[in-house]
Amino acid sequence: MATVEQTPALITAEEFARRPDSGYVEELVRGRIIMSPPPGVRHGIVCNRIGKLLAIFVDDHDLGYVVNNDAGVVTERGPDTVRGPDVSYYSYARLPKGDPPTGYNPSPPELVFEVLSPSDRWGDVLRKVGEYINAGVLVVVVLDPEERNARLFDAAKSSKSFGSDEVLRFESILPGFDVTVGRLFE
Repeated sequence: MATVEQTPALITAEEFARRPDSGYVEELVRGRIIMSPPPGVRHGIVCNRIGKLLAIFVDDHDLGYVVNNDAGVVTERGPDTVRGPDVSYYSYARLPKGDPPTGYNPSPPELVFEVLSPSDRWGDVLRKVGEYINAGVLVVVVLDPEERNARLFDAAKSSKSFGSDEVLRFESILPGFDVTVGRLFE
């Protein structure tokens, strides 16, 4: 008798959003759930730092929303992919004032920050960056707590590295906001 190996069915972004919390860090990649280990304290501190600095600026200028805690962004459809950026910024143009949706926002954020975790591999991170850009994110910043640097990727498919003494600016997205890279790791 022949054996048949069964492959689990692919799920959609909407089905993924309705699942109960598993207690693990999860993303949906091309219809399949991918789990990763919790990233640790340093990762959380860096995420909180950039989120706090962005939120103060965005709130003071009434520009939009800063979203943390791996809030999902749909980056691909058919099969669906839902990524959980560490920190993201949505202007009111992409996420209007008022009650935000309970599921995933139909528009992607303008700005995404990913903080490298000990389990991250650069190939996987670069694929994720490409997904964000292809989905309509204007700028993705990858922060490396180990090296204390940042790498910025933009919609023009260019990238630039920033050392700890250099300043990150996003003039086309958040005019007037700037932060020295090293400050994100303090």
